[in-house]
Amino acid sequence: MIDIEIPIGKRTAKYRFYEMLPLIVSVVVLLTPIILSLVSPLLASIFIIGYIIMWFVKAIAMAYRTVQSYQLMQSARRVDWQRRLNDLEDVNHALETEQSVSALKSNEWRIARHIRNLRRVATAPEQYYKPHDVYNALILPMYKEGRDVLEPTMESILKSHYDFKQMICVIAYEERGGEDTEQLANQLVKKYGNRFYHAAAIKHPKDLPHEVIGKGGNITHAGRYLEQFLKDKHIDPDRVIVTTLDSDNHPDPSYFAYLTYEYILDLDHLHRAYQPISLYLNNIWDVPAPMRVLATGNSFWTMINSQRPHMLRNFSSHAQGMSSLLETDFWSVRTIVEDGHQYWRSYFRFDGHYDVAPIYVPIYQDAVLDSTYFRTMKAQFVQLRRWAYGASDVAYVAEKGFRKDRKIPFFPLLGRFLRLLESHVSWATASIIIAFGAWAPLFLNPEAYRSIVAHELPVLASNLQEVAMVGLFITVFLSFKMLPPRPSRYKRHRNLFMLAQWFIMPVVSVCYGSAAAFYSQFRLFIGKYLDRFDVTVKVVKK
Repeated sequence: MIDIEIPIGKRTAKYRFYEMLPLIVSVVVLLTPIILSLVSPLLASIFIIGYIIMWFVKAIAMAYRTVQSYQLMQSARRVDWQRRLNDLEDVNHALETEQSVSALKSNEWRIARHIRNLRRVATAPEQYYKPHDVYNALILPMYKEGRDVLEPTMESILKSHYDFKQMICVIAYEERGGEDTEQLANQLVKKYGNRFYHAAAIKHPKDLPHEVIGKGGNITHAGRYLEQFLKDKHIDPDRVIVTTLDSDNHPDPSYFAYLTYEYILDLDHLHRAYQPISLYLNNIWDVPAPMRVLATGNSFWTMINSQRPHMLRNFSSHAQGMSSLLETDFWSVRTIVEDGHQYWRSYFRFDGHYDVAPIYVPIYQDAVLDSTYFRTMKAQFVQLRRWAYGASDVAYVAEKGFRKDRKIPFFPLLGRFLRLLESHVSWATASIIIAFGAWAPLFLNPEAYRSIVAHELPVLASNLQEVAMVGLFITVFLSFKMLPPRPSRYKRHRNLFMLAQWFIMPVVSVCYGSAAAFYSQFRLFIGKYLDRFDVTVKVVKK
């Protein structure tokens, strides 16, 4: 069995090379149009045109997937998932009722699939759990968040269309958060705990050996408490689904019932994680324009990935079966990106037999907002550099996968590795090349003015970008449809600012997206690792 832990201390030369690889490739990609412009404006123009066309096609595809995901999300939210769970309690009765038969003619989302599922369960009922046999465990980590952040989260959970006597709630708080944090965690358990099958506030000790300061250690400590609790109650871990929520996360009311339904019907749930759609919309009206652009873009990114099974990874709030978590010893305590890294830990623990299934309902989250404009701008960069530090998985995947004793087929592994590397390289370079690449030959080589292709390149690039604006218009339209109601403290002209914000998207993409990616890649390149999870401050505007 392959050791799935990240190395501690000094890395091998091979590991260090792969840690340096993302920055090396990003720099090469960024320097290519510059070097080609100096050598041959024509070759530079061909490279830049090809690059822009590639991203033009991607932009159209992403716009299509965004619309598709939005429609799926709206359809999934309208389903009565608790009723479908009830059908699984007595499938024969459900199939016999006139309601289920007539439902075949209804427009309810995937109702035909539901009927097929009922028939499948009816033919082999011993293979499937009943809904009353399954528990949902919720781990809610907290550091120094206040009551105004955590109470709305608890209340949103309790608005779920689900039987809370089948739910376990663990509030995982940090000892380093101080006495106020401990007091608040216990107060929340006292106030809301009686609604659940079981609730507890679990303190994660500070400065445990071989742990970075981060969320992974906290939720892993809570997971081990949960493991012991299930043993004491003689509950089979395979009958428990564990969801991790951040302190500001508000799950859609149908999330837990929908998740339970999919888990029960998935006979291979040991090798699966379940990923809802993260929408950063809780406080979208309150945050500055650059943060609104980034939050909306991040929301669309999670929506798009729900339509790309080959790219879907554990991200932010996600769910796994307790039996699966026990196989991986919960989450990594050695990285600040424990969510995405959990995909790779599980992938190697199960010898490549592992994937992520989409749950097409949202988990609503906060966009970045601190006490002042400057602090908000800084906090946004800190959050993005933490996400971009997922480039550390490039070395991890190479070290665990490119070895003689691997049990994973080489070419599927290579495909995943290249997609991982490409995603981080594009994160760093794409917005810069698209914004400035077309002008490189003219600025860097006087001979470019003699080349018709190089001379017309900015015009061609501009025309392609204008056509690609169709995707932006779709994005803007959907962003308005997804907005929560405008708070009464804002006048109608706030809507105009919501529209005008999109003009700064190119600047925001370069100053935040590319800069954060290069920052994290550079830290990996020089071996100065990010070993502290910088918690995003959550300020509630009233």
